[in-house]
This record gives sequence, structure tokens and C-alpha cells, in this order.
Amino acid sequence: MHLEQEILPGVLRFSLSGHQDRRGSFVKTYAASVYRAFGVRFEFEEEFYSVSGKNVVRGMHFQSPPHDHMKMVYCPVGAARDVLLDLRPGPGYGRSVEVLMTANDPAVLVIPPGIAHGFLSLEEDTLMVYKTSTEYCPSADAGIRWDSFGHDWRLSCAPVTSDRDARLGAFRDFVSPF
Repeated sequence: MHLEQEILPGVLRFSLSGHQDRRGSFVKTYAASVYRAFGVRFEFEEEFYSVSGKNVVRGMHFQSPPHDHMKMVYCPVGAARDVLLDLRPGPGYGRSVEVLMTANDPAVLVIPPGIAHGFLSLEEDTLMVYKTSTEYCPSADAGIRWDSFGHDWRLSCAPVTSDRDARLGAFRDFVSPF
């Protein structure tokens, strides 16, 4: 595992090393010493995953302070266009980036507080795993509507979204708590 690039300030993409043989594959997703070498101090409090069909959009989600958290995200099955939106006041505010996450090119994204996260599933049964530095707090659960901040999702059809995500507020109306 090694640092591949910094996507946005503090958002890091680590390529993962693994082993493949006739049995299948083995991939290490976390080694504290490797992350610490790049200044990432991460103790996760919660882990969860989602399984999505093709053309599902999930996002753009974050936790508001004081329950904001760092996330580590990876895709062990399928493929997704992971989208990050910077909500931190400063020169990067409102900037969005996209990172291809696939099982065939394993990587972990380290996402600091103040970044909204979402993705478009590119394959059936895409599995996304999340580790977070704080536990989910319903009163701090927040988001930005996925289609309101100018990101080109390159959709070939209408995406499948949750009712909750469809009701999220537009980015133009957002006031950052970060």
C-alpha cells in the first residue's frame, strides 16, 4: 500500500497491494503505520457497507460538527465513480472531484471532515465499504443534492436515488458549518 495522490487538500488516495492466485485475491486495506507515515491518524469507530445496482447514485453525504468524521472508503466488488465536494471555507470551497474506484485496481480514499461524499455505481452489486472516525449521529446527518453543484456525472440514463437524497438541499443554499 502506498500514497498515490492527494485529490483535494487532505483527501488522499492510497493504492493497495494484494496477492492473487488460483484461490482468488487477498488485499490489505489498512496498516496504521503506513497511514501514520503520511500524517493520517485514524482510529475508526464504525464500519459499514453498501451494495448498489448499476446507475445508483448515493450522496452527497456528510456529518455536521461536532459529529463530523474522517472516512476511509474502498470498493472491493464492482466499480464506482466516487465524487467528493469540498465544503470547507477557503479557496477550495465548492470544488468537486471524481475518483474511479474499482475492485480491479484496489485503493482507499481517506476523506477528512468537511468533504461531502457520494458515488455513482457503474456495475451491478457494487460494494462500497466505509470506516468512520465517529459513530453515525442522526441529528448531524446532512447532505447536498447530488445534481446541484455542477458535477458532470456522465449519466446515460436517469439514476436510481433514495427519496432522502432527492430531498436534500441544493448547494447554492448551503451554509458551511465547517
